[in-house]
Amino acid sequence: MFHEVRFPDDISRGARGGPERRTQIVELASGDEERNASWANSRRRYDAAYGIRRADDLAAVVAFFEARNGRLYGFRFKDWADWKSCLPSGAPAATDQSIGTGDGTTTDFQLVKAYDSGSQTWTRTITKPVAGTVLVAIDGLEQATGWSVDTTTGIISFTPAPATGATITAGFEFDVPVRFDTDTLDVTLDIERLGSITSIPLIEVRR
Repeated sequence: MFHEVRFPDDISRGARGGPERRTQIVELASGDEERNASWANSRRRYDAAYGIRRADDLAAVVAFFEARNGRLYGFRFKDWADWKSCLPSGAPAATDQSIGTGDGTTTDFQLVKAYDSGSQTWTRTITKPVAGTVLVAIDGLEQATGWSVDTTTGIISFTPAPATGATITAGFEFDVPVRFDTDTLDVTLDIERLGSITSIPLIEVRR
């Protein structure tokens, strides 16, 4: 269950968090170790409490929490450290990310973002692009028409299907699908600060 609404940007801007991996490490009698990845993909965690600066921020989070029924409904969250298809200093372009190659039949292509380091690449599925920010190109030429995007799934649909061998790329801004990782908000009533919340844990929703 998911609500297509974004957590307040002025609060998420001050949040802390990022990707989490799960790795099993077994230390052998020899002192050597074996490492195995339990997860194929990372999962992001955040604490939004660091973004609260005013009493109005506190009220906004409480209202948002109540409207989501605690952990029940997921929602969008802007990760200010990683929210677009290009480098943080750049602007999204239609050639930023490769999302597939045409075969003359396939019409739907999933938005993705590649993370490269050395010879290694990890590809992240992007399911929550921001409406109005998606750009698409075929063989390097930006396409103004002939396609649509589902901002709830991140799927680009073409009409007609791209030709066989055509390189399909996209640029975009995106949100992270998350939920509250608690059913309780620990609000401290402070006369001087007009209240605070010790922690607002958020965790990425994966399907």
